[in-house]
Amino acid sequence: MSQADFQHIQDFTPNQRHIVTLSEALARELAPSAAEHDRTGAFVLSHYQRLHEAGYLRLALPKAHGGDGASVFDLVLAQERLAQGDAATAIGVGMLLNVLGRLAEEPTWPEPVLTKVFQTIAREGGIVNSVVTEADLGSISRGGVPATVAKPVPGGWSISGHKIFVTAAPALRYLLVAVSIPPSTQAPQGEVARAIVEAPAPGLRFEATWQDALSQRSGGSDDAYFDNVFVPEAFVVERTPVGVAAPPTAANAWWLGLVAVYLGIAQASLDAATDYAHDRVPSVLGKPLATQPHIQQWIGEMQALVIGARAVLYDVARRWSDHPEQRANLGPQIAAAKYLVTNTACQVTDLGLRVAGGFSLTRRLTLERHFRDARGGLFQPPQDDLALGLLGRTALAQRAPATQGVSV
Repeated sequence: MSQADFQHIQDFTPNQRHIVTLSEALARELAPSAAEHDRTGAFVLSHYQRLHEAGYLRLALPKAHGGDGASVFDLVLAQERLAQGDAATAIGVGMLLNVLGRLAEEPTWPEPVLTKVFQTIAREGGIVNSVVTEADLGSISRGGVPATVAKPVPGGWSISGHKIFVTAAPALRYLLVAVSIPPSTQAPQGEVARAIVEAPAPGLRFEATWQDALSQRSGGSDDAYFDNVFVPEAFVVERTPVGVAAPPTAANAWWLGLVAVYLGIAQASLDAATDYAHDRVPSVLGKPLATQPHIQQWIGEMQALVIGARAVLYDVARRWSDHPEQRANLGPQIAAAKYLVTNTACQVTDLGLRVAGGFSLTRRLTLERHFRDARGGLFQPPQDDLALGLLGRTALAQRAPATQGVSV
């Protein structure tokens, strides 16, 4: 797993060098079984257990709760490398690190609830993930009121509904479920909130629906059903009245830990393509494919794309981590990093297929898996149209005449 981007480990802090070493070792450990689990679509719970044992799942937890207190940049380094071994597992872990890191930085839950979640994950492992998508609702990032309902009952709430694309479902310890709350005197049109469901729970069940998906087949992005699942009062959080304009969404750089997975997929494809070019010696040539100019050009294009995407991702992650005063204005840069990295992964993995020719379409090589896995990034938020729209409005606002404003 090379890191041919002129970013050397000597440039990192001692803790970052530890994180890089840990994540690379775990990637090597998980990689041998990744292809087989992709074939079967079987979720690999043992991978998450191993990551917990190694301390990887605690990276984003505050040190006061037994974690490493890792920064956004630390997690980008870790996730890029872990994904080179098993992208499907890295996506599930990225969901956890995104939630934990953001809550550690900006606690928005009651302190006892936050402490319980943090300490449970530190002690027992497991994944925390936002569970928001519904078949009829579409992407939650585009608004809408969930059909999953929270009804008041003595001591708390009863949750009923159906969610899809529940990443790493079999490993979930807490589900942050988007729910609608019935109208009340304080909220005449009802509210939208997050119900923190601790798994396992009576009335909660998962249905395996993801095994034959195009991307990340062993990722367990299954369906979840809630049949009167009880949630204590304090565990329904982030309540927002329907019909009241929500405050502008704050920039969230912790999502870059998920974006880094797609950079890792691109790097893995580049490595696999270069290895194939060295190993393949067609009889008609009598020498490796790596000696051919067109192969060198394709590999060079892959390399250039990876270097460029990594530079953008590392830059915004470092700025968030090292310059807190800039965070409020980094939303467009975060969107740009997500757009560039995920689309770069698609381009690079396409080129990887070209390098290996027809052999790339077979499971003898990992290139077809990297090609498929890269496509998953296109449908994670912010999707391309939203990211480019934000960037376009920002560019227009910066050049708008004094008498003309452009809403960002």
